[in-house]
Amino acid sequence: MTKFIFLLIIPFTLIANLNYAFNTTKEVELLDAFDIEASFLLDPVVNKLRNSKKAIYKNKHFFRAMDEAFIYIPTIKNILAAYEIPPEFLYLAMAESNFSNRAYSRRKASGLWQFMPRTAKSYGLKIDDYVDERRDPIKSTKAAAKYLSHLHKRFGKWYLAAIAYNCGGGRLSKGIKRAKTDDLNVLLNSKKAYIPRESRRYIRKIIALALLGNDDRFLLNSEYGHLLNRANAYSMSTITLTSGESLKRVAKIIDIPLKTLKKLNRHLRYDFVPPYKEGYEVYIPYVKLAEFKQHYKEGDIKNIYKIHVVRSGDNLSYIGEKYRVPYRIIMDFNNLKHSRLKLKQKLIIPITTKVKPRKIDHRYYYKVKKGDTLESISRAHKVTIKTIKYHNRMRGSLIKIGEKLRIYE
Repeated sequence: MTKFIFLLIIPFTLIANLNYAFNTTKEVELLDAFDIEASFLLDPVVNKLRNSKKAIYKNKHFFRAMDEAFIYIPTIKNILAAYEIPPEFLYLAMAESNFSNRAYSRRKASGLWQFMPRTAKSYGLKIDDYVDERRDPIKSTKAAAKYLSHLHKRFGKWYLAAIAYNCGGGRLSKGIKRAKTDDLNVLLNSKKAYIPRESRRYIRKIIALALLGNDDRFLLNSEYGHLLNRANAYSMSTITLTSGESLKRVAKIIDIPLKTLKKLNRHLRYDFVPPYKEGYEVYIPYVKLAEFKQHYKEGDIKNIYKIHVVRSGDNLSYIGEKYRVPYRIIMDFNNLKHSRLKLKQKLIIPITTKVKPRKIDHRYYYKVKKGDTLESISRAHKVTIKTIKYHNRMRGSLIKIGEKLRIYE
């Protein structure tokens, strides 16, 4: 009987050993992609992180992160491949932002790849009143790939590129100079602190996540593999819309929830296309591309936005508050080079939903009377002339009878 049981166990033991050997081979190949030696698999901090992540990522938090990203993953992989970046760098984005393009740090880093404003702009990402392309899944990934390629060319090893992405090339160069080597085990010495503590944990976190994502035993016992397969079945398409187009209208035409369309386009600060002359690229699910091409026609802007006719006393600050739109956006949409308005002038107000004009609290405004000057108004309301000019976007000191001036915020 014992012999029979032993014979039954042997095949399972062989399968387990084969699976273990297969996983180990994959793990060594993964480390090799980062230019890291196989001995790093024994790093106690990596293994501690790996085990803790297994416990954490089996809960709903992990699945929410993957659900956030499933439609981006094929695009990210393709862009990394195009720039000859190891596909394992997908996990750098996971370490940075948990695959959320809404992610924002206390240091003002934003998006999937957590770009700081200065670095983002240096790699061609636009940040203005209408868009923050650090949150654009395609443009930000291209920028990250360019940056990582630059760092790899500078330091010669992928693990060094990943560390420099976190702490900066200058800080890493100083660390290597102090250590007199770029050997990873030396740089990670906690007592010598050649590189910042955050960076020592950062590279280990990326490796731990990558090992976890390539762990067949973990995948078989979780929904992770299912989510990656789900990702491979979806992708995004890029369409170009004209200035002022409404996301709400596009969502209706291609029959998807506005929430879904906004999720793909979180780089847009508002629910409309920026007023750029050349239009702007927007993302839709690939499965909706044919439907878009078949049914989309440019809309009449009057049917999408409010037309405001300038009346006596109006100024841009007052109109902006009334419609809940920043004055700069009203200027851009109407190609205004200055803030002076004319009676009966028609202004396009970019409102994408049926917003009822706000009742203005007149305690914050003053209607100019005969004999008033900026100096007399500032004295009466105990505010500086500079403050009145700032709130009303005034360059000179000219005021008109009947004009409404914003006095307080």
